[in-house]
Amino acid sequence: MNYAYLVRCRDGSLYAGWTNDLGARVKAHNAGEGAKYTRSRRPVELVYFEAFDTREEAMSREWHLKRLSRQEKLALISQNRNQTGKDGAIMEAGTSNIAGRDPE
Repeated sequence: MNYAYLVRCRDGSLYAGWTNDLGARVKAHNAGEGAKYTRSRRPVELVYFEAFDTREEAMSREWHLKRLSRQEKLALISQNRNQTGKDGAIMEAGTSNIAGRDPE
């Protein structure tokens, strides 16, 4: 599985990325081994993600997420709050319709 995601940084900014291992990627961001942008803004919290079958789909969605305004990103996050737990762990409940995608 491949994912497009948003993390909230310590300074409140939002960072969009893609990965094929969401848990490991968030840990990498928090260990300072992720994107250059997030290194000085740790810790980060996973606040949104979408799952895709292919890398190309995830990368395309990341590109679109990066072009959303902050207000649009915050609206997306608030519509999908039950997706992640308080500690950023992926929740099992509520993920059958991630980000408005039809269940497969």
